[in-house]
This record gives sequence, C-alpha cells and structure tokens, in this order.
Amino acid sequence: MKRLLTMLLGVIALSAQAQVGSHRSDFQVGVNGGMVLSDVGFTPKVNLKMHNGITGGITIKYTSEKYFSTICSILGEVNYAQVGWEEDIIDHERKAVINETTGQAEKYSRTLNYIQVPIFAHLAWGKEAKGLQFFVNLGPQFGFFISESTEKNYDFDKRNLNARSNQIIAQETMALENKFDYGIALGAGIEYAHPKLGHMLLEGRYYYGLGNIYGNSKRDYFAKSNLGNIVIKAAYLFDISRTKKKE
Repeated sequence: MKRLLTMLLGVIALSAQAQVGSHRSDFQVGVNGGMVLSDVGFTPKVNLKMHNGITGGITIKYTSEKYFSTICSILGEVNYAQVGWEEDIIDHERKAVINETTGQAEKYSRTLNYIQVPIFAHLAWGKEAKGLQFFVNLGPQFGFFISESTEKNYDFDKRNLNARSNQIIAQETMALENKFDYGIALGAGIEYAHPKLGHMLLEGRYYYGLGNIYGNSKRDYFAKSNLGNIVIKAAYLFDISRTKKKE
C-alpha cells in the first residue's frame, strides 16, 4: 500500500509538471519607437511641466516557458531617449512671468540625451501563434548620459526673479553631474502576433529613477534630483526561432 501510494504521488507530480510548465525557446528581435514625457523630482521643489521627447531603439525578446496560462519571457531594449524637464515659470497668481527685457513669457527647458537599457520580466496572457496577448513588463533600467541641451528665451542675469513664485533657480545653470542613471520600470500593453506578419506591440510604461542627476550630499544644493518618465511606444518584432507553431 505504501509503495502504491508513493508511485501514485510520483505519477501525479510528473503529470502536474507536464501540465504546468511547457518549454519554449522562442527568440524575436525588432525595433521600437515612441514618445517620452519626463520630469525631475527636485528637492527643494521646482515648478515643472512635462518635458516632451522621443525614444527609439532595438528590442530583443526570448520566451522560455508557458506556465499555466502565463507566457514567460525576458525582454531587453537598447534605446536612445530624450528626457529632462521644462520649468513652469509662474507668478503668485499662477500667471506667466514676463521678462522685462524681452517682453515675452519666460521659458526654460533642459533636454538630457541618454542611452537607456531596460531589462524586463515579460509576462503575457493570450494567443501565442496568432492573435492578441495582454502583457506586463517589470524590471530594472539603466541609463548612460551622452549629451544635453538647453532652450531658454532670456539671459540668466536678466531673469525676472521678483515676479517668480518659485525662487529655486540653481538647476538652470548646473551641468549634469551623475552620468549613470538607474531605476525601476513598469509597463503594460497588448501584442498582436501573426505567423507571417510578425509581432506588433503597443505599450505604456512608467520609469522611476533611483539615482540623482546632481550630487545629493549635505554640501550639495539638491537633496534629490531623480528622473521620472512616462513612455508610450510601439514595437515590431520578427521571429528568429520558434518552438511553438500552434496553440
């Protein structure tokens, strides 16, 4: 009886393993592109609007297993991205601040150009060979600063500081100090797969930077200066190898 019970449990375990985890070795590569809305979490606070930029690059995805109904993959990207911040220069009545020299509303924005490398756990549910999937992405992202540019319509020594509701201006003349960025990204989207057309993905993603673009020691001006990004992007992938041809 004991031996029979052991054999029965062994059969159940093998059956469950066969049903739960189904091996995959699917490899896809392609391109992606979209837009980035970004800002910087400054402490002391700076009044900001969302900075608009573009992003685009290469996507690689490897699917290793289907666990129950969950399709498990690793997805990585190498992207060029324009991030940064745009200042919301207003007075105490929330009206635009007029520069006394130019007669125009003061405007300032900084664009930071990065090579970004996110590495995600990619979990999907739906059709594999042909049809729609819903997916989520979660994982770390690393950024490597390559250049920066500033757009403004006033001279720094002729700013209308008396009218500004926010007197924090150090960031306007400070060059970026920390050229390596890192943080956590979370995304969700849909994928349409077709055996001949490939894979088309549409995703919304949020990135929260854990590093700072400026020093944050006691003697530094800013205690915090981390990047935050909202990304809307599309990607097209084609199959390099597939082990699963049918649902």
